[in-house]
Amino acid sequence: MSLGFYMDEHVPRAVTQALRLRGIDVITVQEDGRSQHDDDVILKRATEIGRALVSQDADLLREGVRLIATHQVFSGIVYVHQLRLTIGRVVQDLELIPVDRHRGMDRSNRIPTDLTPRSP
Repeated sequence: MSLGFYMDEHVPRAVTQALRLRGIDVITVQEDGRSQHDDDVILKRATEIGRALVSQDADLLREGVRLIATHQVFSGIVYVHQLRLTIGRVVQDLELIPVDRHRGMDRSNRIPTDLTPRSP
């Protein structure tokens, strides 16, 4: 089972659509009525609804680091570099992030940054 994602407005719609076609649970900030909100508001909302925030916005990394430094809990950020990955690679990599909420996988205060290009 894959993790539920909260997609910020910087993530291409094609990524969201492809994940949904694969049965991945995805909500966008637009669908949630949170377009154009500040990063801290978006990350707080993702935490409230128990989803990892997927973003191509480097500013969110700074917000995550700030929260960690001040010992505040958040649901996790998955940063996807805008220029280094294809949509197909992003979808494949996001599919690989597992979750089992009933067995207690803790993804709080995590910022995976390993969605980087790999050799074919």
